[in-house]
Amino acid sequence: MNRTPTRKNKSPDQHELPEREAILNYLTDCNRPRSLRRIAEALGVEGSDARQALDKRLRAMQRDGQIIKNRREGYGLVDKMDLLRGRVIAHPDGYGFLKIDEGGNDLFLSPREMRGLLHGDRILARVTGIDKRGRREGALVEVLERANQQIVGRYHREGKIGFVVPDNKRLHQDVLIPPANAGKAKPGQYVVANIVRQPDRHTQPVGDIVEILGDHMAADLAVEIAIRTYGLPCEWPDDVIGETKRFTEEVNESDKKGRHDLRNLSLVTIDGEDARDFDDAVYCERQESGWRLLVAIADVSHYVRPGSAPDEEAALRGNSVYFPRRVIPMLPEILSDGLCSLKPNVDRLCLVCELNINKQGKVKNFRFFEGVMRSASRLTYTEVAAILVDKDVSLRKRYESLLPYLDNLYNLYQLVHKHRRSNAVIDFDSSESRFVFDENGKVENIHSFERNDAHRLIEEFMLSANVAAAQFLLEHEMPVLFRIHETPKEEKLKDLRAFLGELGLSLGGGEEPSAKNYAHLLEHIEARDDRHLIETVLLRSLPLAVYSADNVGHFGLAFPAYAHFTSPIRRYPDLLIHRAIRHLLYHNSVEGFTYQKDDMHKFGAHCSMTERRADEATREIVQWHKCEFMQEKAGEVFDGTISGVTSFGIFVELDDIYVEGLVHVTALPIDYYHFDPIGHRLRGGRNGRCYRLANRVKVMVTRVNLDDKKIDFELVE
Repeated sequence: MNRTPTRKNKSPDQHELPEREAILNYLTDCNRPRSLRRIAEALGVEGSDARQALDKRLRAMQRDGQIIKNRREGYGLVDKMDLLRGRVIAHPDGYGFLKIDEGGNDLFLSPREMRGLLHGDRILARVTGIDKRGRREGALVEVLERANQQIVGRYHREGKIGFVVPDNKRLHQDVLIPPANAGKAKPGQYVVANIVRQPDRHTQPVGDIVEILGDHMAADLAVEIAIRTYGLPCEWPDDVIGETKRFTEEVNESDKKGRHDLRNLSLVTIDGEDARDFDDAVYCERQESGWRLLVAIADVSHYVRPGSAPDEEAALRGNSVYFPRRVIPMLPEILSDGLCSLKPNVDRLCLVCELNINKQGKVKNFRFFEGVMRSASRLTYTEVAAILVDKDVSLRKRYESLLPYLDNLYNLYQLVHKHRRSNAVIDFDSSESRFVFDENGKVENIHSFERNDAHRLIEEFMLSANVAAAQFLLEHEMPVLFRIHETPKEEKLKDLRAFLGELGLSLGGGEEPSAKNYAHLLEHIEARDDRHLIETVLLRSLPLAVYSADNVGHFGLAFPAYAHFTSPIRRYPDLLIHRAIRHLLYHNSVEGFTYQKDDMHKFGAHCSMTERRADEATREIVQWHKCEFMQEKAGEVFDGTISGVTSFGIFVELDDIYVEGLVHVTALPIDYYHFDPIGHRLRGGRNGRCYRLANRVKVMVTRVNLDDKKIDFELVE
């Protein structure tokens, strides 16, 4: 896997080379493709070594999709050739889409175009027309970057022909394994194969088996497969291990000098029972004009410096990955679980956001500073909710010395939350499942997880600190990563309005609805029986939040600027934000900052990818554990809710345990069913039966496939 590029130029020749921007400007002015020789002459690049370096830079720009080389060896601008660059999103059925870097509607890629591609590949494509469904169709022009160098799956053999079926269903092509490349692998085994020849229009990918993982799927093997399938870095390189040996569990006295001493304040951490890394602590006190809130965040940037081995590895990982029984941390344990973690009763370095909030719950002003703190207690959400909401007598007595500060936090939370809600915020009800494992690591039970006021309290204060960080950096025009959430796309809004119209509802805001319009609709449907259905469709109309160097605001949270500041132990974008804030604290200017905006563009794309990668890998393991749990439930009947409707059947989510399975269309009462994607329903042509998103149903478990991570249900009439 390629590491995220840093700002450093390690070649001495590159100081004399024209920057990428100069090359792009020259090609723009030329208004036609130019050869390497013409570019070198125009930009004053002389000598064979310098020309070789220029050739290298042009090839790098070609890989990044900025320019393209034609058949006459001329380099031209991609934008001038009406080409689109982006990442391939493959579908298991063989077709795919191009997610365009610059945004806009995805480009449909037919199964024919997908023959030479795999999920995740970066390509240049051109628009070839519009299909029958009104989608823009694309054709492959050039592959910029192959995303898959290794695949994990099950090895099969038919006669003399061997092949690996990828475990990742988005990898829609089997990988051929020549007899000489099979090693000692036996049919049915899970293996790792290097791709020695990528697919093209005429042939499938060819691989070489390099590792045999095992015969039978178990929990540990499922995680190992997910790690390899999604390319999650999980081993610490030698240089990282070497550099972290200098760290100890205690903060050096010299590092505390010049910092604000907060050790006499009752700062506390509030996290889940199973949390290990504590990156945030909070403290609140009353003032004559309102409140003073301190959000203290672990000062990771003090220890992890740009360009160091731990920094390079953290950038590569992008974030920590949390599986149900295993964590792959972004930082080595001595930092993530030790020196940076805000453990109770030990000195820790922190970067603090101090917010002054008026009596109406509005932030009046804020500042950032470096501090040294000593957490007064490690509290859990369950304990804090019992203390503040349930008024648990024994717990209030145990934490008697902290009660005034905890009560302050709760009172301020209610004000801040009320003020934010007065501006109308999108607030969807969400539920999660939690696993209970036995001593052998097998799922014993699954129960629902509900957020309480302690969760909301911390969330509210983290939001306030993140907004302050974004505003602070925006005011100083620092190149940073913003957390952005764009407005819903036109196509999604069109479908949403059609759906709402059938229910006699409407979404305000015309062609550009705001978060307030969504919030008002949610308020309007609060008492309706079909609220869950409408919420689900509303949620699916929204795009995913991503990281970007360009601030376009956060639609869902209704913030004009938002950045991630509060979790630098587990998210690399937060570490970048910390570095920018510390630079301003020392220099009060953008001058001399480690990064440029181009760097942030690359970090934004990379960190958005690592976040999606972690989510997909985690989702896969969660689904595996759910299948494992349901294996013994075959024949049992459950109540559930229709959570998805497709042309081939309905997905049903079971109550309380949030396990999802499929009722295939062939398992429905005999009829010809018509799929209505706008109304999210299947309707029988003869009997008129209608199965719609969010309908309540009763189902029986008929089959559980642990290998494919699929569960089949039948309706119980």
